[in-house]
Amino acid sequence: MAANGDGLLEGLRIVEGSAFVAAPLGGMTLAALGADVIRFDDIHGGLDSRRWPVTKEGVSLYWAGLNKGKRSIAIDLRSGAGRELVAALVAAPGADAGIFSTNLPARGWLAYEALAKGREDLIMLAISGARDGSAHVDYTVNSVCGFPLMTGPVGGQGPVNHVLPAWDIATGYAAATALLAAERHRTRKGRGQLVKLALQDVGLSATAALGYLGEAEVNGVERPRYGNEVFGTFARDFATTDGRHLMICVFTTRQLNALATAGGLTEQFSEIERRLSVDLKDEAHRWKARGELAAVIEAWIGALTLDEASAQLQAAGALWAPYKTAGELVAGDALLTENPMFQRVEQPGVGAMWSSASVFEFADAERLPVRPAPLLGEHTDEVLAGVLGLSDGQIGKLHDDGVVRGAEAVETG
Repeated sequence: MAANGDGLLEGLRIVEGSAFVAAPLGGMTLAALGADVIRFDDIHGGLDSRRWPVTKEGVSLYWAGLNKGKRSIAIDLRSGAGRELVAALVAAPGADAGIFSTNLPARGWLAYEALAKGREDLIMLAISGARDGSAHVDYTVNSVCGFPLMTGPVGGQGPVNHVLPAWDIATGYAAATALLAAERHRTRKGRGQLVKLALQDVGLSATAALGYLGEAEVNGVERPRYGNEVFGTFARDFATTDGRHLMICVFTTRQLNALATAGGLTEQFSEIERRLSVDLKDEAHRWKARGELAAVIEAWIGALTLDEASAQLQAAGALWAPYKTAGELVAGDALLTENPMFQRVEQPGVGAMWSSASVFEFADAERLPVRPAPLLGEHTDEVLAGVLGLSDGQIGKLHDDGVVRGAEAVETG
């Protein structure tokens, strides 16, 4: 199958040379909408093919998660013949082809100028760590944006890293946007182009957009640590009597009233307003009174089990959520079982696992079914024949010369 069914992007072909999170996520986002995303990796294993987490048998769940719906070709990227194949694949003819996405070093044989010799209207997205070409990953970007020094308990010392690669994820979705924007420009103007996207720039841009830079520059203050409290409003975690935790947020007057109704706290909230001369309908006043509000809510939630607290909060329409583990989600949680985005997929080498289709829900197009991630090299012959038009004899010689491999040879080679 050359593409994923009858999706919105059916017929669009993107060649991907990638590793880590951002570039693979960008390609997967487009594959989930029907684009034909062909990932090339080195025959010696590829950067992501064994990346953790892995199963007990050593099969990469990371690979399975970030490469759904793509095709895979394994090429000896160290050989001249292998590099020529990649260049030919990137520049293959077709009005909806000639699109290349990579976070590999865009120089030498992978430079835009070199690849564009095979196709003048080539679109190439080059994802880098920083705009000066220096190496960066999500966690180094996060450190220079200041967030580890705002994260952690009140009064804590030293940086606190978080586990979510937020800038990788943001860059991945930005990559998909960039490719579609460049493709629309080419359709209208007939010109391809090199698009540069730096992980560090994505982090810095978001830091500015959310007011963190303005707070330092205009107000002359550095955001201190507030533990699990959400700055400037009222939101934090609360413990139940059975040792569980839930998050309660109050961002609107309606949510304030719902919380008061859930816990029978209307009079206590009014007493806080009178004593502190605040109006809890005002977000800034809720922040000022957060200690007093928390004390009242802690006494109420701390006397209930998670199930009891959940029932009361749900019935009142409050804004809240329980803290869950990944294990709880996959053990039959309705967030997966009743969500049309999620499907059970047979992943080669892994077995049945929950897998997500596109996050987008279009009124005029159904979500495509999830296709599992390919085995490394699974579509080598298919791509060589169908995209590059090579004969069986030519493909056989490439195998004999060790320039390409199929999935079985990669696994055992």
